[in-house]
Amino acid sequence: MSGEQRPSGSLTIQLNGDARRCPAGLSLPEVLRHFGYEPRLVVVEFNGEILPRTAWDQQAVGGDSVLEVVTIVGGGS
Repeated sequence: MSGEQRPSGSLTIQLNGDARRCPAGLSLPEVLRHFGYEPRLVVVEFNGEILPRTAWDQQAVGGDSVLEVVTIVGGGS
């Protein structure tokens, strides 16, 4: 065990304009996966700012977090 403790319970965040519950203590990529997103295929606005992908692993998500998630869609004709 790493000795790192995570808060227990759950919290409510704003995700694409809706209040959504998720486990407490997750990093941003973990929250994205919890809601069914593939982190490498999305862009995230976190509390009003586009968050660089390099900061995602260190970004804690708390009950006051507001996320807008945009899925990247490929294709063309």
